[in-house]
Amino acid sequence: MLSGRVLRGVISAHLLAIVGQPVFAGVYLSGDFDALRWHAAGANVVTSIAYLQVIVAVVVWVRLRLAWPFTMSLGLAIAETVQYFAGQDGALWLHIPLGVFTIAGVAIQFIRIWQQPLRGLAPQPAEAPEPSQEPADA
Repeated sequence: MLSGRVLRGVISAHLLAIVGQPVFAGVYLSGDFDALRWHAAGANVVTSIAYLQVIVAVVVWVRLRLAWPFTMSLGLAIAETVQYFAGQDGALWLHIPLGVFTIAGVAIQFIRIWQQPLRGLAPQPAEAPEPSQEPADA
């Protein structure tokens, strides 16, 4: 179950990093133009964590037979990559809504990964059959 614990840690770090992004953007929009460098550095951190999360989610899928963390992590990584390049190009009409979407997505994934056990569909040890309680014919 180590892979599940690692995934929980990576998703938690992802949430902490992504929540800081609107703060840096807000400071920049308030007139502190140096905050744009912090926002760009934060984008590098958030995107890197998203890629790491996809790798860990593949391990969880293989070991625990739990596919939803992979599909959700991949979708978020794709959205964050598009958002990253939209921000680089100054396409704020796309960058800002994708930012809202990705923060909400990571928050939902964080809640879901922590609210349920990560047992998945991994094979469980077979239980021994109950001994027969019927009397034997003599």
